[in-house]
Amino acid sequence: MYQQMIFVNLAVDDLDASKKFFTELGYSINARFSDENTASVVISDTIVAMLHTRQRYAEFTKKEIADSSRTSEVLLALSSESREKVDELVEKAVAAGGSVSGETQDQGFMYGRAFDDPDGHTWEIVWMDPSVVEG
Repeated sequence: MYQQMIFVNLAVDDLDASKKFFTELGYSINARFSDENTASVVISDTIVAMLHTRQRYAEFTKKEIADSSRTSEVLLALSSESREKVDELVEKAVAAGGSVSGETQDQGFMYGRAFDDPDGHTWEIVWMDPSVVEG
């Protein structure tokens, strides 16, 4: 069966710093789809974050590029396998130069926290109780 993929494209101010940040979270860079203006960050088999310098990003749009340190252009949410893994990834993000974003959300069956990467993009990490998700 075909697995549809998502390529999240984000503008970053310092590509090297962004690559370092995401590799410190445990993600890898796909060198085949990276160059001096773009880094292809492999989050999973079906999720890839394409980090572009602002100059490269501008080649893909005629719109003004959001300053993600001041405005929110997107909220990115990733699932997690457990509550502990949510905390672990957020703690790694903070240690790597990110910052906690918002309050912890604990609804019993769902637990989530968020961090902002060094460019201000907000990443939400969410665990949902499998028994509730399955119905």
